[in-house]
Order: sequence, then structure tokens, then C-alpha cells
Amino acid sequence: MSDLTKAARRAIAMLDLTNLNDDCDEAQIDTLCDRAFTPHGPVAAVCIWPRFVAQAHRILGGRGVKIATVVAFPTGDDHVADVVDMTEDAVKAGADEIDMVIPYKSLMEGREEVVRTRVARVKGAADGATVKAIVETGVLGTPDLIRRASDLAIDGGADFIKTSTGKVARNATLPAARIMLEAVKAADRPVGFKPAGGVKTTSDAAHYLELADEIMGPEWAGPDTFRFGASSVLDALIATLEGRGDPSVQRGY
Repeated sequence: MSDLTKAARRAIAMLDLTNLNDDCDEAQIDTLCDRAFTPHGPVAAVCIWPRFVAQAHRILGGRGVKIATVVAFPTGDDHVADVVDMTEDAVKAGADEIDMVIPYKSLMEGREEVVRTRVARVKGAADGATVKAIVETGVLGTPDLIRRASDLAIDGGADFIKTSTGKVARNATLPAARIMLEAVKAADRPVGFKPAGGVKTTSDAAHYLELADEIMGPEWAGPDTFRFGASSVLDALIATLEGRGDPSVQRGY
């Protein structure tokens, strides 16, 4: 088995298959949930808008694929009370995981405590559901801000730190991932990592897994510690596993 094939097999089990398109509808959620069960095993989760959580729970409940949803998405600007209410409602509807956007603009303005407090409030409202804190690395830009956002999110109780919403011009990058994984390694408790946005090919996924193996050790990355946030990479991973190459690479995407 080639290294790329091994990476594809690993990556499917760590994939948050995502549809956060503005025009998403119930039919697309049905399709997404169906795609979560591949010939090569299930993905880790589907990641969807809050309004579709109950529908996804009816389809996926008890079948081993988690349901993730988003709050304060995509800007991180929502009022804290609204974010808390949305988190509580999502969990009641069946969400297993909450992907929250931190108030990264507050961090950029020097108001660090707002980030820590917001993550802590969502973690409390999540009632045991996994909380992934999106730091929006492409907007933060600098290594210092990316590391500080990661540390604050971890201090606030985030179970995962996640690079991006996928809604800005610059999303997951390997340099940002390195900074965030170093923050994970330095944490005083287990924390996971999720690159999101721009992971389109099997080669892309393999590079992130190699980086995680380098920093955290070869046995660390798994569905409980590492996720990919992507909507399009699944086809590429399946093509690799079935010996059809990587269609995204072949088309020059």
C-alpha cells in the first residue's frame, strides 16, 4: 500500500464532511448524510447549519457518525447570549459537536479575555458536547496572533482548535497548522486539531497528517484528536483508495 493510499484511508475516518453553503436545503442534507458512509468506512462527522441538526440526527442517530454544527459563524460577532442559546438548542436537537468561531476581531483589538470567556461560555452551554474553536488564521495573519488565539481557546476549555471557517480568502495553511499543533502539544490536557478550508486533494490531506505525525507523534492523529473540515476532498480520497488517482490534481484544481 502506497503512502498516499495509507493517508487516504486515515483521512476518511477523520473527515468532517461539510455543507455550510448558503443555499443548503433538506435534500442536500439527505445526500450529505448518505455520503458519510463510504465503501471504505464512515467519515467522523457531518458538519452542517444548526437548522438541519434535527434532520441529521433522525438519519444518523446511533450509526456512528457524529453531528457537528456551527455557532457564531462565520464572523464570531454574534452576541454571547445568542451564541449560548444557539449552542444549547443545537445540543438539544442532537448535535454532538459545536464548531464555534472565536471573537477574533476582539483579539486583534487587544481584548484577549473576550476570547477566553466566550469559549468558556460555549463549553459550559455545550453540556458535554465537543467544542471546536475556530480561530480564523487567514484573518489573524501573524504567527503571534495565531498562537495567542490558540492558547486562549485552549485556556477557555476548547476540545479542538480549528484553523478556519472556509468563508474567507485564506483558510488552512501548513504554517498555521504547525503553530496550532505546537500549541496543542504545549497544552496541559488533551486537545485536538482541525484544519479546514482548502483541503481538496489526497496530497493536501497527507501533508497535514505528516505534520501532525512530526509534532505529536505517529500514533496521535485519529478521529478523537484530528479532523479535516472539507466538502470536496472525499471524492479525491475515494479515488485514491480505488486506484483512480486524484481527480482534483488531474483537473488542475
